[in-house]
Amino acid sequence: MTGAKDLDLQIRDDVAVVRLTRPHKRNALSDGLIFALRDTFQNLPGTVRAAVLDGEGEHFCAGLDLSELKERDAGQGLHHSRSWHVALEALQYGPVPVVAALHGAVVGGGLELASACHVRVADSTTFYALPEGSRGIFVGGGGSVRIPRLIGVPRMMDMMLTGRVYNAADGERLGFAQYLVDEGTAFDKALELARRIAENAPLTNYSLMHALPRIAEQPADHGFLTEGLMSAIAQAAPEAKERVRAFLEGRAAKVSRG
Repeated sequence: MTGAKDLDLQIRDDVAVVRLTRPHKRNALSDGLIFALRDTFQNLPGTVRAAVLDGEGEHFCAGLDLSELKERDAGQGLHHSRSWHVALEALQYGPVPVVAALHGAVVGGGLELASACHVRVADSTTFYALPEGSRGIFVGGGGSVRIPRLIGVPRMMDMMLTGRVYNAADGERLGFAQYLVDEGTAFDKALELARRIAENAPLTNYSLMHALPRIAEQPADHGFLTEGLMSAIAQAAPEAKERVRAFLEGRAAKVSRG
């Protein structure tokens, strides 16, 4: 598989650790690497219940590998962008939740990749940027859809128009990441969260990944119906019934202050 050499997959019990391994390129995204990500997430072993996405070296991902940027006509450019959409949808709407461990550059296509994950943990070295505006190009990996859902259209527009860069603290405050941790600890925190997520009922995790984002985009009456259907399906699962019994019989921990 072209690009597979730039991606490493390890299975740690029920958690898949997927790592970009192009540190000499600041983990810039080649087409081969994008397709390797697609194939990896589409073919995770059935025993996996959560995943961590990480980048080797000092940076998570510095964006599109511009050395691969080719002259394309409009049709070719459209098909190329759509192929990236398919790949990143394999993360967002794949079989298991994905926790991103962010550090260093989360730039351009790297930010598009991070925004396709479900939980993002950033360490204090993380910075965010969308330099496409200064390159004479436009986002093409789903960023115009996903990133405004995190930070809003005006902030994304400002980033692309002015080249604004957000640091780790500001990025966490705005919504790029849900967690901010000390330098060098993003992977450990991401793995901890992935292991916690893996303990959930698989159908509940699947419902959160696939139904919740869509419900948020539906008119209220459609959303209520979708919610009702997903609630009925999730609670009908044998594992859900056992978990409720365990709680009622005092065999499961109650929620306490964090």
